[in-house]
Amino acid sequence: MVYVCWIDGVVSGADSAEQVIKPLTDPARFSRARTPEDVANILFAGGVYGPSMKKAASLDALADALTYGHCALLVGGTGVTVQVKTDQHRSVQEPTVEKSVKGGKDAFVEVMRVNTGLVRSRLHTPKLKLAQITLGRKSRSKAAVMWLEGVAAPDLPERMLARLEALDVDGVILPDVLDSGLADMPRSPFPQLIHTERPDKFASLLLEGRVGVLVEGIPVGFVAPAFLPEFLKTTEDAAQHYWPASVIRALRWMSLALTLLLPAFYVAVATYHPEMLPTTLLLSVIESKQSVPFSTAVEILGLLLSFELLQEAGLRLPNPVGQTVSIIGALIVGQSAVEAKVVSPIAVIVVAVAGIAGYTMPSQDLGAALRIFRFALVLAATVAGMFGIIMGAVLLIWHLCSLESFGRAYMTPISGGGGGNTGGTFTRHPPWRHIYRDPTINGGDIRRRK
Repeated sequence: MVYVCWIDGVVSGADSAEQVIKPLTDPARFSRARTPEDVANILFAGGVYGPSMKKAASLDALADALTYGHCALLVGGTGVTVQVKTDQHRSVQEPTVEKSVKGGKDAFVEVMRVNTGLVRSRLHTPKLKLAQITLGRKSRSKAAVMWLEGVAAPDLPERMLARLEALDVDGVILPDVLDSGLADMPRSPFPQLIHTERPDKFASLLLEGRVGVLVEGIPVGFVAPAFLPEFLKTTEDAAQHYWPASVIRALRWMSLALTLLLPAFYVAVATYHPEMLPTTLLLSVIESKQSVPFSTAVEILGLLLSFELLQEAGLRLPNPVGQTVSIIGALIVGQSAVEAKVVSPIAVIVVAVAGIAGYTMPSQDLGAALRIFRFALVLAATVAGMFGIIMGAVLLIWHLCSLESFGRAYMTPISGGGGGNTGGTFTRHPPWRHIYRDPTINGGDIRRRK
């Protein structure tokens, strides 16, 4: 007697019938079997089909295999598992967050093996190594750690595997579990792992000597170590000529300064240092604020808070409704507030410019951290003017310089840790200057081009 067990919806019904049940009902295959041991031997000799067939060491191992898409065959006291996973999953589609113009048109999905295949289709080398690990006490999620042997420093895969094994969680369902579990300083709001939904970006980061992680059920790749300048780069920078790419990258750095400092600078100048403004602009500011009952700091803080509320409402509502709310909030409510003399027009302009500059950040995690510190700098400017901004900026830079990602300085190569030939930070270097990999993360294979 042979018992066949599987979990409906986890395995493919058609494959189970064709590869397992149909061969078992063929009398010619098992006619010479006299004992359960004979049946088990015939099974392993090709009695049933499957890409992976194993003998279960225990009942717990058998139950574990069922949850991963295996059929379990109970023959006497022997358990055999045959892999017949269902192929019902989301097909590979274009990236939705990281838009691609000249790069690849495929994005990661929720199936880890599909994702590893997308990476291997770009790196056809036996030096691409993969180590599989199971995460979560309850979810038992499969994760793959990928790196290029000889390109990545030997300690990086070891650190990554050690931190993954140390994760003490029930399940790895959402990315934040890895963000907080793998970060050197999880209390910092700044991202310490590079997130990407694009296999081409994931592969290019591996070529630089980094280590990547792909997790079953999460359509995002995680890469470490992460440095601050990496969050202001995009894959499209490397897909176009270095001159326009350099201009765009420099524009992003300027936008970072604008979104972080502009509201605080306006509060400081309008409240404590009006002599810093040109006379014509100063008269315009004074005229626009004559009928406004609130101070400059209250204006800016209120508009920033309103901007965050509108952004959150637009994200949480369905697309047509979210767009309508954004338009109504930005045009009708903003214009009405100005006409009612509740806020001054220049305050609206300052907050709008800061918000638009924040949208140019390629990393949403970095943009969220900047919004937090933007509020902090406005409060510092309210208390101490330009001195408060300078002190706040010094503390922010001190915090960034104290961060590490897998033992590497977070401000590399600005802090000098990456040497002078690691590629452009504020601009993109010409391709013929991309000769050496970052010496802080490479494992000896330092040359990119011959």
